[in-house]
Amino acid sequence: MQIKDSAAIVTGGASGMGEAVARWLRDAGARVAILDRNEEQAAAAADKIGALAVGCDVRDAADTEAAFEVAAAAHGAARILVSCAGIAPAQRIVGRHGPMPLEDFAHVVDVNLVGTFNAMRLAAAAMRELEPVDAAGERGVIVNTASVAAFEGQIGQAAYSASKGGVVALTLQAARELAGAGIRVMTIAPGLIRTPMLLGMPEEIQDSLAHQVPFPKRFGEPEEFARLVGHIIENQMLNGEVIRLDGAMRMAPR
Repeated sequence: MQIKDSAAIVTGGASGMGEAVARWLRDAGARVAILDRNEEQAAAAADKIGALAVGCDVRDAADTEAAFEVAAAAHGAARILVSCAGIAPAQRIVGRHGPMPLEDFAHVVDVNLVGTFNAMRLAAAAMRELEPVDAAGERGVIVNTASVAAFEGQIGQAAYSASKGGVVALTLQAARELAGAGIRVMTIAPGLIRTPMLLGMPEEIQDSLAHQVPFPKRFGEPEEFARLVGHIIENQMLNGEVIRLDGAMRMAPR
């Protein structure tokens, strides 16, 4: 898929990996729409790179449909969707005050898994109506974001691990189902990426976590995530797979 002149939507694009992806795609010549709940932050990020900012809660069907319509009116239907919207609160299944409230678990799954599916279904529906871009019949590319927690969940990550595990499980199924329409689906499972959430931890914890990465012994950079997204979009044989971006790290229980 050619990035230049293609319309792209990045959910969760106001900060962290999503912001890096939006910037990378814009630099590569895409027409980028940033969808994020934080409208002020999304507008600031979009202004920096010449993108479109649209307020959007990916959990809400009507809200997301409206946001996609705004993006399509400005840029045309997106051939590229990168879903980065997500949350990662820590909470034990049974803590000091009893079992985790069911609504807390459901909230994480709603944002990370239902939100990812919501954006994917709308993007795929629009992509199906587009003309193929090449002889192979490709119409679009969807890149979702999971986490190494989908495979090696830590204590306190029940909701997060379950939600990201769902994104992993959805990858091959969606790729097979959408293949007939010429739409590829891939997922990236990042490890420790230098995002505001990670950098908010005490320095000694950051140092300890970085030391667990076999090589390179550092956090990944959001720009490295963005470059992988770009390669996935451009490499047509990448489809239905989950790529770990973690420096060979395997999270030990803690």
